[in-house]
Amino acid sequence: MKIAHNKSLKEFNTFGIEVFANAFITVTSESQLHKILLEKGQEELFILSGGSNMLLTKNIDALVLHMAIRGIAVKHESEDTVVVSAYAGENWHDFVQYCIEKNYGGLENLSLIPGYVGSAPIQNIGAYGVELKDTFVSCEAYEISTGKKRLFTNDDCKFGYRNSIFKNSIKGQYIITKVNFRLTKKNHKLNTSYGAIETALTNADITFPTIKDISEAVIQIRKSKLPDPAEIGNSGSFFKNPVVPLHHFSKIKKLYPSIPSYVVDKHTIKIPAGWLIQQIGFKGKRWGDAGIHEKQALVLVNYNQATGKEILEVAKKIQNKVKEEFGIHLETEVNII
Repeated sequence: MKIAHNKSLKEFNTFGIEVFANAFITVTSESQLHKILLEKGQEELFILSGGSNMLLTKNIDALVLHMAIRGIAVKHESEDTVVVSAYAGENWHDFVQYCIEKNYGGLENLSLIPGYVGSAPIQNIGAYGVELKDTFVSCEAYEISTGKKRLFTNDDCKFGYRNSIFKNSIKGQYIITKVNFRLTKKNHKLNTSYGAIETALTNADITFPTIKDISEAVIQIRKSKLPDPAEIGNSGSFFKNPVVPLHHFSKIKKLYPSIPSYVVDKHTIKIPAGWLIQQIGFKGKRWGDAGIHEKQALVLVNYNQATGKEILEVAKKIQNKVKEEFGIHLETEVNII
C-alpha cells in the first residue's frame, strides 16, 4: 500500500484549510481497507471522506484513510420500489442525480449537499423537509479494532436531528463502506412543503412537479443562498437549528413577534440559527480571512487563507453573543477537529 507522508489536506476539506497529515492512504476497495485494518487497526486512524462537514484546526498526527471506494448498484427491485447501494466514496450530489435520472424518488430534496455517501448517515443529512433516515435501509461498516464487517439497520443507527449512533456511542469505532437506500419507482411521495421550493416551482410555472423539477428547484435555491466551496471555503450550515422549550420560545417571541419557528412537538420549538445570527448583527461580518457569509448567516467562510483556529474563533464569537442575547446555546453541525 502506498503511504504519503506530510500530506497537505487543503484539497480534501471544503473549508480549504491548510493542515498536514502525518501519513495518508487513499482507500479504493473493501479488500484494501480490510488489509489496512488488520495491519494497522491498533494505530490511531483518522477517517476522511469528502471533508465537507469538518473544520480542521490542527495537523493530523495519525494515519489518514481517505475513503474513495466507488460504485453504485441495484440490490433489490419490485414493481414500486428499488433498493440502491452506493459505496462510501461516491460523491453525494452525483449519486442523487444518478437516482433522479433513473426516476428513483426520495432523495431529490437532498440535492447539492456537499460530501460523500459514506459520511451521510453519520450526520443524518437533511434539507427542505427530508432527512437521510427517510430512505435509509442499512449501511455496511468495518470495525476499526477488529477489521470485522457489520450491517447497521435503520433502527440500529438511532437517527436524530443531524445525529446518529456514529456520532455518539460508537463514534470513531467503525468505517462505513456502503449505504443502501429504498427509493420509489412510481407514485413518488413529493415533499414541497418548504415555501422556497413552492415559490421556485411557481416561478417556473410548474403545477405538477417531477422529482427532477424538485431537484432543480433545490439546486437553484441552494446556489442562491450558499457559496460554492470551490470558489470560497465553507462547510455549509455551521450550526444546528436550536430546539428550545415552549416557555423559553414564548419569552423570545414577546420581544421578537416576527421570529420564524417550527413546531417540533407540544413542548418544543425549532428556531432557525441563521435568524438568530442575523439578529445579533453578525451576518456578513469578517475578521481577516475568516467570517460569516454575506447572504447566509449560517455559513462561516474562509475568504482566502484563514486557519481553522481563526474560523473557530468566529464560531465562538457567534455562540457567546447568541447566548447573551437569547439565552440559547448554538451547537455546531460541523465537526471540530
